[in-house]
Amino acid sequence: MKYCLYMDESGNHGLTHIDESFPVFLLCGVLIREEDYQLVRNSINAVKQAFWNNTHVIFHSRDIRKCEKEFTVLFDLDKKRRFYENINDIVRDNNYIVFASAIRKDKYINRFGRLGNDVYEIALSFIIERTIFFLDDIKDDQKELQIIIEKRGPKEDRQLHEHFQRLLARGTSYISPDRLQRYKLSIVFKSKRENINGLQLADLVAYPIARHVIEENRPNPSFDIIREKIYAKKGKLYGLKIYP
Repeated sequence: MKYCLYMDESGNHGLTHIDESFPVFLLCGVLIREEDYQLVRNSINAVKQAFWNNTHVIFHSRDIRKCEKEFTVLFDLDKKRRFYENINDIVRDNNYIVFASAIRKDKYINRFGRLGNDVYEIALSFIIERTIFFLDDIKDDQKELQIIIEKRGPKEDRQLHEHFQRLLARGTSYISPDRLQRYKLSIVFKSKRENINGLQLADLVAYPIARHVIEENRPNPSFDIIREKIYAKKGKLYGLKIYP
């Protein structure tokens, strides 16, 4: 069985500037079995068709929150209410697992300085580790894992690809190279313009988790729905890591 890990981020991974209102970088992975993806894709397309009469709209959480671009239609409060109800149904009812890694950049800088390791690479390594842990418990000798990441820019994509190749060659602190290679692990970079609904689901999931990290005790109904999808064992959220 093939599994796809769709990944998106919330916040800026750079350490030179910290937005005091959003001092977090979060990388989020949504793991979907190949046989479940069509249902995810169809459920998102159904909402696009219902509100825009086409499936070309690209769900982007920032545009949705700000009611910008195609989402100016959400200034209609009744339409906005129905749209969010539909989004909640998509997040709640589809079959997928969430892995997320968050870096509190202010605390990270205080501990490691601004020249510490690339926070994107730290977050990616954690997510890959926990995804492998999850897949290890599934009885299937033909498991494959493909990571699908949205393109960020030639330089950033090259650096990330190089980090991925180092992971394959060296493994991580907990996962050996042989263990990674047994999953035929691969990575592909996709443009936002390609309108991939798996990446859009990861985008919709990432922001509520980041808000939870920033304000853990603030009511966050979206995160309450997502929490049920985060990789857990014996009641502990093994799929969510907050650094440092």
